[in-house]
Amino acid sequence: MDIFRYIQDIKTHLKLTFDEVDGWFKKDKETLNHQPSNGGWTIQQILEHIYLTNFYLLILIEKGSKKAMKNSLNLDLESEMKNYSFNKENFDRVGEHGAFEWIRPEHMEPKGEMSPDEIRSLITQQYLQCLHYLEVMKNGEGFLYKTTMTVNELGKINVYEYIYFLSLHAQRHITQMKKNESETIKN
Repeated sequence: MDIFRYIQDIKTHLKLTFDEVDGWFKKDKETLNHQPSNGGWTIQQILEHIYLTNFYLLILIEKGSKKAMKNSLNLDLESEMKNYSFNKENFDRVGEHGAFEWIRPEHMEPKGEMSPDEIRSLITQQYLQCLHYLEVMKNGEGFLYKTTMTVNELGKINVYEYIYFLSLHAQRHITQMKKNESETIKN
């Protein structure tokens, strides 16, 4: 396994996803606050949800990165990297809006208490946090700690996969925001 390419691929996915999310903050108020006909969230609510989900995922990623770094003192990193296999199909479905039923916890639902500027700033900080963890675990240490992820039955996933999951989750909602926006254009 080429760990440097693996990490670079995650960084690239993060950059493309976070850049696209950031672009949504530049939309006009009418687009951001349009209530879709299906009764779903507005784009502004979706952006807040992305922030909230990132917030809670980053708590797990931070704990995981610390444990992975601690484990790197005692575990065989080469063996872990050699035996690693990536379940690309299950992960890629995470990024597809509507690909499977997703029941989110209540604490990840938008409350509408933050301005778009606040949310944008926080999401930018979250992107930088992800890059920081990838830098800290630049030699493959992220393989040395796993946490259970129940979404789409992913099971035990390593710290790198958690970061990738965070990026895929945002990607999933980009599709949702595009659907909302297309509805505002029709009206």
